[in-house]
Amino acid sequence: MTIATLVFVQPGHAADMTTFIVKPGVGNNTFTAVFDAVIGDRITAISSAVGCTFTVDEEKLKGKGSCSVALTSILVDGDETKTEHFQQWATNKSSDPKDCTFDLEIPSFQLSSPAEPKTPVPFTTEGTFTVCGRTRDDGGPEHMTGTIIYLPAGTYGKSRTLRIRARIEGFNRDQYKVGPAHTSGWLARVQQLADVVATERTIDVNIFATSPPKEEVGKSNNEMPKGG
Repeated sequence: MTIATLVFVQPGHAADMTTFIVKPGVGNNTFTAVFDAVIGDRITAISSAVGCTFTVDEEKLKGKGSCSVALTSILVDGDETKTEHFQQWATNKSSDPKDCTFDLEIPSFQLSSPAEPKTPVPFTTEGTFTVCGRTRDDGGPEHMTGTIIYLPAGTYGKSRTLRIRARIEGFNRDQYKVGPAHTSGWLARVQQLADVVATERTIDVNIFATSPPKEEVGKSNNEMPKGG
């Protein structure tokens, strides 16, 4: 939601496109969004069902990526009522929460140098966020920073793996029309909630992207959540 897109080159490795997959059903990949109001609540939304696909040219150190998180996988403060309210705000009560995803598209990225095995490498990049099919109202991208660690095969499972930690600062939910002001039935509460529910938040993503055998790539892609 990352979100991250950084790669490496192994000496003698073939110069073709490599796919790295993050499977949403594994459970060890997390999306965390924190709304911290100055005089109100600190609200934390968490999902452990992040799905991603990164396609990279390991010789040219460039590529593209996409990530998706299903709205129904996001739990707010471990509370069912808050989670239901968040689903109403995200969908504006105009669609089924099961059809909504938070998506991130990173159209391109370029690294200045290869990543060394087991060594964190900092990165910055930009991507387009979509919430229930809605992009940011000004059409702008989100800026991301983070680190990536390359784990050779046998270090973290059988496949080559990228451990990616990414952060988006100042993500403004109002720019995506997520909130009571945009949701039918909540208008009377907007003024009451103005100071206690923060508009901006920080999004953190921690994922493990693996390079599966080519015959498994299509199957893995089919497991990605679909947009609503």
